[in-house]
Amino acid sequence: MSHGDSAQRPAVAAGEEGHAALDRMLRAYTEAVEEWISAIRIEEALANTANRSVDEIDRWEKAHFDEEAARERAKAAKRNYESALRETFFGFS
Repeated sequence: MSHGDSAQRPAVAAGEEGHAALDRMLRAYTEAVEEWISAIRIEEALANTANRSVDEIDRWEKAHFDEEAARERAKAAKRNYESALRETFFGFS
């Protein structure tokens, strides 16, 4: 790839279609973070319960795994968004 190609790529990606794609990725990231926050709050509520039954402990443990899964989705959405930003504005991902 020549220097001229590199200079043109961000301008093409930064067009209206590129910004719409960035907006979609930002929304996906924001939604993933909100789901993660919700999962944290559920886990926290279960950790603070006065009921220490086996069922409650199992629910708390499941909430922990759900929180971890939500965190991984948020991290993946962030990586996708950051990569798209680098591609759009700097021409590399």
